Amino acid sequence: MSPQKALADAERKPYWLDRSIAPEPLPPLTGDATADLAVVGGGFTGLWTALMSKERDPSLDVVLLEGRAVGWAASGRNGGFCAASLTHGLGNGQDRWPAEIATLERLGRENLDEIESTLARYGVDCSYERTGELRVATEEWQLPGLDQEVSGAASLGVRLERLDREQVRAEVDSPTYLGGVWDRQGVAMVDPARLAWGLRDVCVRLGVRVFEHTPVRSLHDDGLVLELDTPKGRVRAGRVALGTGAFPPLLRRLRHFLVPVYDYVLMTEPVPDDLLAEIGWRGRQGVGDSANRFHYYRLTDDNRILWGGYDAVYHNGGLVRQEYDQRDATFEKLATHFFETFPQLHGLRFTHRWGGIIDTCSRFSAFFGTAYGSRLAYAAGYTGLGVGATRFGANVMLDLLQGRVTERTDLHMVRHKPVPFPPEPVRSGVIQLTRWAIARADEHEGRRNAWLRTLDAFGVGFDS
Repeated sequence: MSPQKALADAERKPYWLDRSIAPEPLPPLTGDATADLAVVGGGFTGLWTALMSKERDPSLDVVLLEGRAVGWAASGRNGGFCAASLTHGLGNGQDRWPAEIATLERLGRENLDEIESTLARYGVDCSYERTGELRVATEEWQLPGLDQEVSGAASLGVRLERLDREQVRAEVDSPTYLGGVWDRQGVAMVDPARLAWGLRDVCVRLGVRVFEHTPVRSLHDDGLVLELDTPKGRVRAGRVALGTGAFPPLLRRLRHFLVPVYDYVLMTEPVPDDLLAEIGWRGRQGVGDSANRFHYYRLTDDNRILWGGYDAVYHNGGLVRQEYDQRDATFEKLATHFFETFPQLHGLRFTHRWGGIIDTCSRFSAFFGTAYGSRLAYAAGYTGLGVGATRFGANVMLDLLQGRVTERTDLHMVRHKPVPFPPEPVRSGVIQLTRWAIARADEHEGRRNAWLRTLDAFGVGFDS
């Protein structure tokens, strides 16, 4: 079956959000309200912030404002890889924060453990599976990187399993695999939409007032409190936490550090048992390949395969438009790659295709800060690895808003910003040149040209 035929009946909407189990949205804000803490954004950053603020102080009056529905944006469209890494992978963390990478790795694994215990404590059913992740090499030039990852982790007391070709194909059988690394404990698989909906319900149970379809149009400081204006009301709050991701920020300074990058995903129909047996995948691990333009994929609880990644698309000028959620050229490319990876599954169809924006920054991992005399805090720039790291970011924001000096707030990663992107139109030119250079590197055994080496020297880049 051709990729076009396999895609012919695919719905143009996110699979996770296109189900009858989706809850009805909560009513929007009407009129004026006051709060001790106003959280802007109903994705994972905002939800974890609201939830943990009530855990820290149950008497706190907390309001959460979401412009659409909780989980509608990146939090309900991603692959559901809930990773321990706070630094977009060990290698990125070692390059940028070598003196504190051991602390960052420990805090990341503690954060993942705490996510697991929180979901169990509140009974959040989101198909959480601590399966780990396989990172596979599909080209010879990628194999040394796997060895470096294993040795780098070992130096920090973290055990990763290096698998040769036969061993990795015994886990998931693709003729494209040449080797792999299995991180057994550092990644969990979740249903991201059900995670967002479950966290929303916990927030409500704890007393958070959640208003959906309530976009915040502007933010003002009247000297005593911060005022958040919405279409039908206003919130006056002593403290504000921003978790708006890649969308145009209420705080103008964030525009220098964030760009919206579109990522695309396919979902298959459930894989019949006999076909799944040909692949194996009994461990149900998440999988990611080791190219610069990488794919990520995993099984759902009903044995569909989510398949995404590869293209990271930036529209010149940083435009965000609903029509960009669909990109047929990328969907056909992804479908072609899918059947090259799993020729056993020729004949399988895709049921859903969708895209969404990622909040990308030049260091590929979250950054943090405050404004308005530390009465507002923000966390942004997760660059596609935010399902788990957003909880850490929420804790950082709460520490900052409370004026607490903690192990988290003392991190260089927290105290310093990434290199800003240049203004437009230079920004678009730089990003498109970098995308081209990354593609060339994949086509030339990973060799990075002079442009990429220059970016590496300055500690900046472009990724999803």
